[in-house]
Amino acid sequence: MDARPMVDFALLQAAEQLGPRLGSFTKQSQAMPRTNAVEIATPGLITMTSRGVVPHLSRDHTRGSEAIQWVHVPFESFLEHTPPLPTLQPGPNPLHTFLGFPPERHIVSLALRDPHDAREMPPNTAEYVTARCVRGVRRVTPAQWRSYASTCAPDIVLALPDVPFTPPPHSQKRQEKSVARTAQWAALMLDPGVSKMNVLVQMAGGASLAARRAFADSLREELYDREAAAIAPHKRIDDGLLGYTFDLEPLRLSVAATTEKYAITRAPDAPAAPIQAASALRPDLAPLLSASLDRLSARKLRIAHSSVSPHETLRLIQRVGIDLFDAHWAQRAADVGVALDFTFPSPRSGRRRAIGHNLYDEAYAHDFSTLSTDVPPPVDSQAESSGCPCVACAPRVPTTRLTHSTIDKPAPNAGSRLPSYSRAYLHHLLHTHEMGAHTLLVAHNLAILDAFFAGVRRVLRRGAGEGGGDHDVLDSEAFAKEVDRFEEEYDGDLAIIEEARARWLEVDRARGKGRLAREKVKQEQATLGTAVALTPEA
Repeated sequence: MDARPMVDFALLQAAEQLGPRLGSFTKQSQAMPRTNAVEIATPGLITMTSRGVVPHLSRDHTRGSEAIQWVHVPFESFLEHTPPLPTLQPGPNPLHTFLGFPPERHIVSLALRDPHDAREMPPNTAEYVTARCVRGVRRVTPAQWRSYASTCAPDIVLALPDVPFTPPPHSQKRQEKSVARTAQWAALMLDPGVSKMNVLVQMAGGASLAARRAFADSLREELYDREAAAIAPHKRIDDGLLGYTFDLEPLRLSVAATTEKYAITRAPDAPAAPIQAASALRPDLAPLLSASLDRLSARKLRIAHSSVSPHETLRLIQRVGIDLFDAHWAQRAADVGVALDFTFPSPRSGRRRAIGHNLYDEAYAHDFSTLSTDVPPPVDSQAESSGCPCVACAPRVPTTRLTHSTIDKPAPNAGSRLPSYSRAYLHHLLHTHEMGAHTLLVAHNLAILDAFFAGVRRVLRRGAGEGGGDHDVLDSEAFAKEVDRFEEEYDGDLAIIEEARARWLEVDRARGKGRLAREKVKQEQATLGTAVALTPEA
């Protein structure tokens, strides 16, 4: 019997083909009961990994976070060895076992390249795709990728796409090759001679609406003869796909090169204005994503990688109907010391504010409030459903402890709640280069983003009528009003992250120099004191 997990995406309610929607993605192993299935409500989040590890989090932190259910693994970082190490793991669920993600707790998806790395690469060919690892660029053929994915047995695998990472804009001929190759390589993953895989396809076509529609049509086109036999029992490539993905970062670069939407328009005699934040100048990608989806089935999963803000996330939910977004921007915010603090629907404060707190700022040196203002921490163990549940806002006494002798006692008050960590404490950890600061911030930011998506789902359910049936239609106008209010309440330029990145660079450059600087000051003071002592009195 095939041990691959059974996955299913159920579309519960939708406003229209390209409007906001509610759904549920479920994974169930054929070897475990239904009660242990992993279920993710959509819209929801995907956690990104680096070399298969959620940055800054230990395995215990990862398993203890309710926000981390789906993890995405770029395979290119393992290409430094031949064969890649994950392919050598024996037994069932080899990728889960190798990376330490319990199959009963996590969904693991696998792609060749990191969707956030849009750096220039050598061109792809009809025989291979280029990927980047720590030892340079590697060439991966479609057959190799199918073999790697089949051996690693992830829950979900992305078919190999032909995305050009050469400098844009790209010619029409290059776009045609990209469309044809991506469709051909997606069909290769459906080969009946290989173990059945749950396959997603990246929607090709670049910044061309016509090319994106052509790619969608190629997925729906009925195949015959040898081409049909290669994907049997399916008649069309789309029939065998679990859903569709969009890598937004290379798409932004392509749009920027062809339409110059990153340029700031100003009067000829006006002084040049500095660029505050890239998010304020991002092109509108919704029409391109809509062109890819408007002819395809509405009941398949839709994933967007590289969203840059909650504002862009809401607009893609509202206008395109994306189901899952990766949390990369929130994880990167934790890297530079930003504790996220926002909710959806947004409160009515009457003032525009940042989506978080730059804890490198000296203003937080004596701020002993919790990390979240909009999402206060639970006040006691009876209020499990309220407040931010992360290890920073709601730490608890461990339920187990390592014992080193027979006289060690069990953990006192196991599971009881401890006081929340304060902004001042995180400020101190950041400035002293303590790694625990980023652990707390990553766990917090993922919890805030998870609560944000839960709020989105509550608003959508409210629009469809609480307790309604499967055929209720969401109130897209009510959701649009909440989106507008969110954009009025919170700064969409994410200036707080740019400020934090600048402060992080200042502190990071001083890493390891603190003791030397103090010794230099002491030496200067000692020299000055000696000089004063030797100076004869007037």
